[in-house]
Amino acid sequence: MAKKRHTAEQIIPKLREAEVLLAQGVKVGEVCKRLAVTEQTYYRWRKEYGSLRMDQARRLKGLEKENQRLKKLLAEAELDKAILKEAAVGN
Repeated sequence: MAKKRHTAEQIIPKLREAEVLLAQGVKVGEVCKRLAVTEQTYYRWRKEYGSLRMDQARRLKGLEKENQRLKKLLAEAELDKAILKEAAVGN
């Protein structure tokens, strides 16, 4: 079975739907079947996106992307610094 990646814009409405179903007394297993996700996925989504609104999720995604870019830049700078230090020791 191929994995399907859901975006934050898809996850948040599914979580809201799950909240409604759970409030109506539907069990978690049945809710997960209706959402076509596993219980583990449901709980992971709820932990990560449970209290977010759509605009907050978009901002979070943007911040995570920016953080990843900055970490990559820092790693490259540290590598350059280590190379220059190694070259200085050789002289």
